[in-house]
Amino acid sequence: MRTTAATIHLGRIYDSDLPPGYRVLVDRLWPRGIAREKAPWDAWWRDLTPSDQLRRWLHVDREARWSEFPLRYRMELDAAPEAAVAEALAACRQGPVVLLTAARDPEHSHAAVLRLWLLERLEESEAGK
Repeated sequence: MRTTAATIHLGRIYDSDLPPGYRVLVDRLWPRGIAREKAPWDAWWRDLTPSDQLRRWLHVDREARWSEFPLRYRMELDAAPEAAVAEALAACRQGPVVLLTAARDPEHSHAAVLRLWLLERLEESEAGK
């Protein structure tokens, strides 16, 4: 099965109309207002989220720093624990995945960068077969 952009969706954790799929929290911090025992997702890929340092750096001046953020975040992703990357890629190969974030605009957040990075890793692994 070939994975395409349509199989990795983005969504807000507070939305009720999320697409079907394996739902994954991709925020480093636990979202406000959601009890851990009632979490509406299947996994938390905390090891694939931006570091506290990078997150704080971005929030100092999000508008001015956004263009550089994806480069810095991708460097962190490239250094992420192999087990975390393997788990994420395996989930993406199994079927649709929904990356969930508390960000108001998931398409302009770290989740969008993570989606592109995952798609690139999937393409690389398919090309290497």
